[in-house]
Amino acid sequence: MTTAHVPSLLGVFAHPDDESLLAGGVLAQHAAAGARTAVVTATWTAGSRRIPELADALTALGAGAPLLLGYGDARNPASTPDGATRLVDAPLDEAIGRLVAHIRAFRPDLVLTHDCVGQLTGHPDHRRTHQLALLAVEAAPVAALYPEAGEPWRPAALYAATHSVTGAGPLGDLLRTVGKSVLAVPDAQVTTTVDVGPWVRTKWRAISAHRGEVASARALPGLLTRLPEADRDEIIRLEHFTRLTPGPVPADPHRLTV
Repeated sequence: MTTAHVPSLLGVFAHPDDESLLAGGVLAQHAAAGARTAVVTATWTAGSRRIPELADALTALGAGAPLLLGYGDARNPASTPDGATRLVDAPLDEAIGRLVAHIRAFRPDLVLTHDCVGQLTGHPDHRRTHQLALLAVEAAPVAALYPEAGEPWRPAALYAATHSVTGAGPLGDLLRTVGKSVLAVPDAQVTTTVDVGPWVRTKWRAISAHRGEVASARALPGLLTRLPEADRDEIIRLEHFTRLTPGPVPADPHRLTV
C-alpha cells in the first residue's frame, strides 16, 4: 500500500487493551504507511492505573496519545478513581456527544469498533461501545446534532472487529480454559480478514504494554503470554472485520477500504 491510498483510522473500543488485541495489526499497518491513526477508549478514566499502560500501547502502535470518553468499566470500580459514571449507566445522548466530538476533531476516513455480540465474551461495555459507535458515526456529519462538538465530518466507512465461528478457533479454545464463553458470528458475516503477520511483533509489544492484564491469570493478554511464541503469533496474526457501512462491500477482502 502507498501512503496516498491508506485511509486514516480511528478505533473506538471499550477498554484499554481492546485496541491492541482486536485491531493492533491494522493500526500498526496504517501508521507504518503514513496514515493518521488514533484510538478512543470508552472506559477507565485519566487517573486510573491502566491509562499509562494504554499510552505505552498506543505509542508502540503509532496511534498517538489516549483519547478517553471518561466512563467507568461495568465490572471494575478501580476504573473510576474519580467516581465517574459507568459507561453502561451513562445517558446515551451524553455519551454519543462525547464520541461525536472525537470523530469531528480527528476526522477519520474509517472508524473501527466492537461487533454487536460483544467481542467473544459479550462484555456489556463492548456491546454499549458498538452501539455508541453506530450512533456517533451517523450523527457526526449532521450539523444540527451536537453543534457544540465541532464541525461536521462523515467517515467513509465503519468496520466492526469480529470473530467468525471458524476464525475463533484456537482463541476460543484458549478462553474456554478459564471458563469464558465465546460468542462468534457466522463466517459469512466477516467481510474483511487482514493478515497482519508483518506487524505481529509490533502488535505483541502493544498487547504486552498492558502489564496488569499480562499478569492476570484470566485476562486474554495473560493467557497469550503463557503460550509458545509460534502458537501465540498464529492466534493474533489474523484480524477479522465486518463492514457496517450500507452499500456494496469493496472487492478487496484483505484490507480495510473507504
